[in-house]
Amino acid sequence: MLGWLRLVVRVRLRIRTVDGRLAECVAILNSGFAAPTPQLIIHVDVAERLGLKPEEGVVVELETAGGPAKALFYPRKAFVKVVAGDAESKEVLVDIIVLPTVREALVSDMLIDELEIAIESFSKGLWKFRWEPQGKLRRSEEQGTL
Repeated sequence: MLGWLRLVVRVRLRIRTVDGRLAECVAILNSGFAAPTPQLIIHVDVAERLGLKPEEGVVVELETAGGPAKALFYPRKAFVKVVAGDAESKEVLVDIIVLPTVREALVSDMLIDELEIAIESFSKGLWKFRWEPQGKLRRSEEQGTL
């Protein structure tokens, strides 16, 4: 076992579908998830809580670190915001991707920008909203359950 622990930055998200269903989850901020629009990858369990029907999604193939994977794509399906105890981000309209093999929700690079998040340290799990004072730092959420 390695003698060090590598952290990532996780935030708590509140997801509201365009028809008003709500769910919360903890998601990883993934700068390697490059997308042309604000996108959020979620697991089937979160999709079910949001009432997303498989037959309404478009089947797409994603290139992932583990190789190609089939997923369901729901364009402009929900609004997402970060809920961080004493502050919240603005809501951002997002594309939802349901990927059965994902263990944690993933936030795309464009969604990170739209949520106005500044990552201060990936290795220490530190972040803040861009509009917060320079000295303000927030700690990564604990790994969440779906």
